[in-house]
Amino acid sequence: MHRVMKMKQASKKPYLYWILFTEAVGALAALLTRSATEIYNSSIVKPALSPPAIVFPIVWVILYALMGIGAARIWMTEPSPGRTRSLRLYLLQLGFNFFWSILFFNFQAFGFAFLWLAVLWVLIVRMILSFYDQDPTAAWLQLPYLLWVLFAAYLNLGVWKLN
Repeated sequence: MHRVMKMKQASKKPYLYWILFTEAVGALAALLTRSATEIYNSSIVKPALSPPAIVFPIVWVILYALMGIGAARIWMTEPSPGRTRSLRLYLLQLGFNFFWSILFFNFQAFGFAFLWLAVLWVLIVRMILSFYDQDPTAAWLQLPYLLWVLFAAYLNLGVWKLN
């Protein structure tokens, strides 16, 4: 059931908060993996279809913004167990997203990172389904993220096999 407050009644502050929070998680992951990412880009054999390194930060900034917008929309629904479940799933998958970067780049645990990414993908699907019950638009905003993580799984698997 669609229970988002009307925009006239809703503040824009939740959007700002959730977008900035989500972008900050991504920025912290990038900061913590910065030197390892540089080593990765220069020395690891990558699979076909690997985009240039510059593509990743651009895509992630966009995806984190969409994720934050979706979370804000859920936050602005009426308080309910469904809303709480949705936001918990959001935070859980965001944590998995954060730690994947460290596992993959810093530890170069490519096999374990692939399994971690598979769990992340399942969490994203569960989050989307939970979001859909609260606000279908919030759920649809997560589709590019789901597809990108699927592409990341292809890249992760390729790196694991090639290295």
